[in-house]
Amino acid sequence: MIRHIVFFSAKHDADLNAVINGLNALGRIPGADFFEVAPNAKIDPISDEIDVVVYAEFRDEAALRSWKADPIYAETTRTVRPLRELRYSADFVSRRA
Repeated sequence: MIRHIVFFSAKHDADLNAVINGLNALGRIPGADFFEVAPNAKIDPISDEIDVVVYAEFRDEAALRSWKADPIYAETTRTVRPLRELRYSADFVSRRA
């Protein structure tokens, strides 16, 4: 299983809901076994620069590549990119199913 985690910060606080709404469109793409977008709860007192977290799980790398190749993914990127400051992404193979 591939776990896909992406962290975003909004350029402006006023854009936060638009970033979240834009990223939620990714949930319409088939292929993810699990998909969620959520605001960062900012519980960790050391790091609060991340505003939004995208978390998804995929059967394998091919499923993740197919998901990213969907036109909705490109549309979402065009919508969210101008509104975000930071974007950090990590993918890892989980040994737990």
